Amino acid sequence: MPAQGFDALSGPLEAFLASNLRLEYVDHLVRTSATLGDALGPLRLAMRTHAWTGDGHRLAMARAVQAADALTREEGFHALNDWDGIADHVNVDIIPVDVLDFVHRVRGHDRPDPGTLAILVDYYAFHILSLLALRAWDTTDPDVALGRVGGLLDQLQGPHGSGQPFVSDPETLLLIATSHYEPDERGYVSLLDQVRTLSFERQRAVALGHAASMGAHLRFGFHATYARSTDAMRDDNVADYPWLHYAADVVLRAIEHHDDSAPGGPSLVVLAEALLGSLTADVASLLGAGPFRERLIARSSHLQPLFDALEPQPDTYSPLSLFFNFSHNVLKGAVVDALLRGDPWTVSFNDLLTGPSGGAGAPASRQALALALMGHAKRHPQRIRGQLMPVIVYDPDAGRAVCRATVGRLAS
Repeated sequence: MPAQGFDALSGPLEAFLASNLRLEYVDHLVRTSATLGDALGPLRLAMRTHAWTGDGHRLAMARAVQAADALTREEGFHALNDWDGIADHVNVDIIPVDVLDFVHRVRGHDRPDPGTLAILVDYYAFHILSLLALRAWDTTDPDVALGRVGGLLDQLQGPHGSGQPFVSDPETLLLIATSHYEPDERGYVSLLDQVRTLSFERQRAVALGHAASMGAHLRFGFHATYARSTDAMRDDNVADYPWLHYAADVVLRAIEHHDDSAPGGPSLVVLAEALLGSLTADVASLLGAGPFRERLIARSSHLQPLFDALEPQPDTYSPLSLFFNFSHNVLKGAVVDALLRGDPWTVSFNDLLTGPSGGAGAPASRQALALALMGHAKRHPQRIRGQLMPVIVYDPDAGRAVCRATVGRLAS
């Protein structure tokens, strides 16, 4: 897709997010529907056709969305659609429609709820924005394109929306859009090559999200999916390991060049937390990279007290206590919980990836959300190795044990 293709999607998406269209659309559904189910019918059609009416005009995005989605699929990613592991195929409907259908089954007979409808509309826009982020390299300057995506993200999560935060930066959109199971993994290789062309500041943002999420993802895999077999985990996550090594390397570079007097940017504690998270995924693999190991050892006296202070405790939220299968399932779980209550969370996905020293959501709210997600996962377990297991777990004891084992390996 040429650069004008990126503009073809970003233009109408900006109109959708910057205007009162979302508010007027939701207000119309509430005024004209007897039940929430009645309101969800036309909303479902709008999501499937990418056509919206409100704020005095009609906005049609189907051609731009379908063109961007087709090219993204050619590159190996289904940014809008989830994988059905039981049926062994990509779902026909986009993820927001799947979530809407679930809400319809559970709450269809309720009264029309503007909060629920607004969150669903924003969840749809979030996925279109994630698709747009993946198209940044169709332009001559991906850094600038991602900056434009970041501005749209601010509008999505601004005063015209539902109040539900999703992610804190455009780089995390790339993570969520590509954290589905993909039978063809070639897209991960080419995307990593593309990410390496970004400015260091944007690479640092990519690395922070991937270091923490890869840590949680592979910690879960090691304990649940692969029965504590590192070899099995490495064999089944060939696409993940280059991203793990890349994220750890960039975060370590950020630590090496950290300047306390420089304005903006993540704190040293946040960087150390992300680095420790990546190490807990597979410390032996990361230490097997000679230059990385030497650089890490060179900083060990400075990192050791930071790592010790980051050890998970039962009364304080820590991302190192969080274990999950896929990042997008964590965000989807938070959205579904908000939809079932009709009330948005104040915690974004990025807030769950850091402790009290980073993020925007209150630590108590992060822990409450993590526990709520685990509760949902326990009520809807998936079959792994013949056993029913939750795919999101928040366990400070397990997190503490993993951290101690990792730090002990570093000291040996």
